[in-house]
Amino acid sequence: MNTHWKKLTNTDYIGTYSLDPGKDLTVTIKSVTKQVVKGPDGKQEECIVAVLEGQKPMILNRTNCKMISKLYGTPYIEEWSGKKITLYAAKVRAFGEQVDALRIRDKVPELETLTPTHPKWEAARSALKSGQVTMEKLEQNYKISADDKKRLTSV
Repeated sequence: MNTHWKKLTNTDYIGTYSLDPGKDLTVTIKSVTKQVVKGPDGKQEECIVAVLEGQKPMILNRTNCKMISKLYGTPYIEEWSGKKITLYAAKVRAFGEQVDALRIRDKVPELETLTPTHPKWEAARSALKSGQVTMEKLEQNYKISADDKKRLTSV
C-alpha cells in the first residue's frame, strides 16, 4: 500500500488522503460546531467542523452541509449528532484547477445488524443495563430485530 505524503504531515483534519484509494469511508458524526481553524499559511478563519467518531474532525463546506441536511431532513447541526455519513474523494474545480475534495455520498449508509453473534453485542447489552445508552441510541447505529431487542433487555 502506498502512503500519501499528506498523511505524513501533522494535519489536524481528515482529508481525501485519509481514505484508502478508491474506497469510501463511513463515519458517525459526534457533534458539529463552529470553530476557529488555522490554515497551513497560519491564517485563521471560522469554519463548521464535524467531530467524527474514530477519525480526525472534518471541516464542512457548504456542499457537504447541504448534503447532510438533505440526507437527514434537517438543517439543524444539533440534530446531526449520531448520524452516519459516507465520505469519498472527488475531483472538483477550485482555485482555478482540479483538486481532490472530500464529499458525502447522497444516501444514508446501511446500518449494521446487531445480533448475539456481533462482536459488540455484549458491550451494547452492558451499556443498556447500566443506563449508559438507550435502545433509541442503539437503533441509530444498528438494525435490531424485535426478538433481539428482547434479548438485549432480558436479564
